[in-house]
Formats: sequence, structure tokens, C-alpha cells
Amino acid sequence: MPPPTRVKRPSSITVGEFFAENEKPLKLKIVGTDVGFARKILEPSVNRPGLALSGFFSYFAYKRVQVIGNSELSFLDSLEPKLRAARFSQLCSWEIPCLIVARAHRLAEDLVQIANEAGISVFQTSMLTMKFLNNATIKLDTAFAPTQTVHGCLVDVQGIGVLIQGDSGTGKSEAVIGLLQRGASLVADDAVRLRNIEEREIVGMAPETTRDMIEIRGLGILNVAALFGVGSVRLSKRLDLIVQLVHVKESEDLERVGREDQTVDILGIAVNRVELPVAPGRDVAGLIELAALNYKLRSFGYNSAVEFDQRLLKKMAQDQLG
Repeated sequence: MPPPTRVKRPSSITVGEFFAENEKPLKLKIVGTDVGFARKILEPSVNRPGLALSGFFSYFAYKRVQVIGNSELSFLDSLEPKLRAARFSQLCSWEIPCLIVARAHRLAEDLVQIANEAGISVFQTSMLTMKFLNNATIKLDTAFAPTQTVHGCLVDVQGIGVLIQGDSGTGKSEAVIGLLQRGASLVADDAVRLRNIEEREIVGMAPETTRDMIEIRGLGILNVAALFGVGSVRLSKRLDLIVQLVHVKESEDLERVGREDQTVDILGIAVNRVELPVAPGRDVAGLIELAALNYKLRSFGYNSAVEFDQRLLKKMAQDQLG
């Protein structure tokens, strides 16, 4: 099995990348020019520059996206034109990434010109200020999250995100086809891009070039959405379980009872892992589905192996009394 790629943790993203990725979800429109698209966003957060517009720049978070809401616009409108231009020019003299005006408000044309001349792009969003702040922060957290690409197939099985891995020839893609026929959804085939979101969960997705596609030996590249319908694909899915397919000759030491959970570290988070032996005639897709359902049961606090142990202990106690 090919090793995973090195973990990547972006130190910055450009304003152009932020706009291209979030134009629709954050309802962004460019006002003026794209002169500042090459500027870098250095921190995964947003800032409201109210104090900066009043002339106070101590602890000014200039590395963040700057958001102008009702308060900032009202303050600017209250200033005399010359003072307003001076305060705004002072703000734009800092290396801020970009300016975003919320609530579909428009920044005065002279202020847009000042920003563009300073090499700063200005955007407008129709979202409420607080809603935009929350959504933009989530988007930035995702963009700055550490990522890693691994070999395997990521599938949504009964609501459980299952990463199927194994050596070449273990039948990963064939198992995925079987799962799709049972109602599962494909997220990624062959290369799975994993991302650690806020140190709480791993989310996987496919590279754009292979999205919705799967490779089957003898058939070539197949479009899953075209064959099984749009409900058979997903853009992303939280990773819950890793299923490692192993040849039956290598499975002598595999867990038989399954009392203890096995985990593997992915981007600093422990992810549950099971090993399934594969051999001609085995319903691998069915076994993977069972593994997903068993994981769901365990997440609810039920463990079949523990119940089996309790039954054995109860039987042994009854035999001793008898």
C-alpha cells in the first residue's frame, strides 16, 4: 500500500483563492478591481476594523480579512469627507488582505478608489454581518486546516464515512461498486484528501480531477453519478472508520472476538480501524457494510464482544452453582 503524502499545513492563502472558493457560499461580489487578489491572508479569522477607523491601531489584527458592517459604515458616514478619506487611507496603509462590506451595503466610490490604489480589493456580501463572520471563520478554518492525501476509497455507508484501504488486487474498487449497489455513496476513489477540521474530526474529499469517478480494472474509468444517479456521490464526508482489506493468507493473526477497538492516528486524531480478510467468493461489500453498522452500534455504547463475555461469565457462574 502506498504511504500517505506528507502533512501539509497552509501558512497563508491568497485573496484570489479565498474569493474563488467562497464566491457562492459567502455571496461575495467584487467592487472595484481585482488588484489585491495576490495579497495573502495570514490568519484564519476575520476582523472588524472599528477601532482602526477611529485611529487606534494598537493590536490591530491586520493579517485577517477586514469586515465592514453597519457600525463601521455609520462611523465613516459621520465623519467629514476629508477626515473620512484620511482615516480610511490610514487603514489601507496597513498590509490588510482585503475589505468585505456586509449587508449588501456599498462603500463610497472614493473609498473604493483609495483601497484599489493601495492594492486592496473590496468585496460586498448580502449576508448579515454576524452570519458572515461566523461562516467566513469556518471557511477560513477549513482552508488553513492540515491536509494529507492517502491511498484508498472513501464511501458513505449508512451514514458512516468508511475509508477502504488495502494492497493492490484486494478488490477495493469492486467492493465499492457492491456498496453503491446497496445504496452507499462514493466520496473519493484511489486518492483521498483528508483534512483535520478544528482538531475535532477528519473530513475526506476527492481531488477535483477524480471527483465522481472510479477506476475498475477491465472497465476503465467510470462516472458513478451517471451510472447510479446523483445520490450515489458526495463531495465530502467525515472519516469514521478505516477498513483494511488483507489477503486471507495474511489474516491468521487478525482479531477474532473484537472486544478492543483498534485505532490509527490520522492527522493527530485517532480513527477506528478494522482488518477484513478477502478471498474469492467472500462478500466483501457486505462485510464492510456490517463493519460500518457495528461501528454505529459501538458509538451508541453497545459492544457485541462485551455482551458475549458477559454471557460466558454468567454461564460459568451458573455451572459452578449447579
